[in-house]
Amino acid sequence: MVTRRDFIKKSGLAIAAAAMGTSPLKAMMGNKEPRGGILADVEGYVSQRPKLEERHFTSKAVEEVIAATKKKLKDPKLAWMFENCFPNTLDTTVSFQMINGKPDTFVITGDIDAMWLRDSGAQVWPYVALCKKDEPLRLLIAGVINRQTKLIQIDRYANAFTHGAESSEWATDLTEMKPYVHERKWEIDSLCYPIRLAHHYWKTTGDSSVFDEEWRKSMRLVLQTFKEQQRKEGTGPYRFQRKTERQLDTLNNDGWGNPVNPVGLIVSSFRPSDDATTFGFLIPSNFFAVASLKQVAEISDKVHGDSDFASQCMALADEVQAAINRYAIVNHPKYGKVYPFEVDGFGNNYFMDDANVPSLLAMPYLKTVSVNDPVYQNTRRMIWSQDNPYFFKGKAGEGIGGPHIGYDMIWPMSIIMRAFTSTNDGEIRQCLRMLRDTDGGTGKMHESFHKDNPVKFTRSWFAWANTLFGELIVHLVEEKKISLLNNL
Repeated sequence: MVTRRDFIKKSGLAIAAAAMGTSPLKAMMGNKEPRGGILADVEGYVSQRPKLEERHFTSKAVEEVIAATKKKLKDPKLAWMFENCFPNTLDTTVSFQMINGKPDTFVITGDIDAMWLRDSGAQVWPYVALCKKDEPLRLLIAGVINRQTKLIQIDRYANAFTHGAESSEWATDLTEMKPYVHERKWEIDSLCYPIRLAHHYWKTTGDSSVFDEEWRKSMRLVLQTFKEQQRKEGTGPYRFQRKTERQLDTLNNDGWGNPVNPVGLIVSSFRPSDDATTFGFLIPSNFFAVASLKQVAEISDKVHGDSDFASQCMALADEVQAAINRYAIVNHPKYGKVYPFEVDGFGNNYFMDDANVPSLLAMPYLKTVSVNDPVYQNTRRMIWSQDNPYFFKGKAGEGIGGPHIGYDMIWPMSIIMRAFTSTNDGEIRQCLRMLRDTDGGTGKMHESFHKDNPVKFTRSWFAWANTLFGELIVHLVEEKKISLLNNL
């Protein structure tokens, strides 16, 4: 059976290139050497989108954005990459149907045929703003929310799900595996992303139909899970072990993970990278939980008139925020007050960042802290430097990676988040230049690329990264930074 690690090692153009004894760019160009090197003077950029009849979903509003944005971009490669990337989720990963009169949408990540609660919520996020112009698109997004609502009820501790009751490649994991569960790694953000998407959809469209009794049931499970993972009443019901050679694919201490001091923070056994946490209180995810609980409280109060449940959510949000303020603002010997990546409540702190979102870098993007927060700014300087053990800088670019792939591999997602959270045009320009020039000639984003050689990359079909890049371009156009985009 092909595993996720196999997909990472052998995927897309990387396979074709290996078979041809050539590079991904040359494979794309029929093994012809581009004039002037790997990225220079490539004439006639050919769309990397599927043929129209092979696309999973086509949105009139999205196509209009693509056409309008391309007209504004003078850099032909940037325009080409935007057209390839922005619709990638719709083109290749969504499956829509009506079930009992309700829209239902399954969203795979790309080269892994499973639906992550995190990825799926992030993948369709930039299309929500267009829902008022496109009724089929609105139904598609509502379908994602409805599917996520059902998946939380299937297993509130799972991070990824299969299409149906088929067996998962991880069925032998030592945890409570169930039908429909692809992988059962407990990650706080898995419950936050569905809330973020649904709240944004409601605020954008005014449609509250997704907040039915099933939604309310799922939100009660979210609150229950967050409280359980404060670990005030012991370790709770969740444990996880896997037979693996990868240390961060399993939990120590018989599947409970490292001990934590129950100070009010919420344990996340795994990071958004699907790697195990070292110290269980993952700070970016705790910030995310605070924001999500406040959004659930607003929905409960304004849509359902349930002030009691809203008060419970707000009380937990306040408790977690107070614990963050007390245990997750620490003095770094070089940068002053910063947010550590992880803490355990005993006084141990992990000074690092991982490229996946939520991350310390991405907190203003998720609106969990202000970009002007002085502690965030100190943290930002720390993690975009050699003082972050997972910051890499080489001939091709610089950025944050993580232990999921390992040494010297930069994740484009970190560069995208740096641009999203920057208030400096020069910094944004540098990010855009790196993103444009490190695609390995494929016209797409990847999971990671080697700091000295962008042709060495992982995951040629990673829809979240593709769509996120497109979201960044649209954001910069909306922020009237056309001049910046056209002067890289």
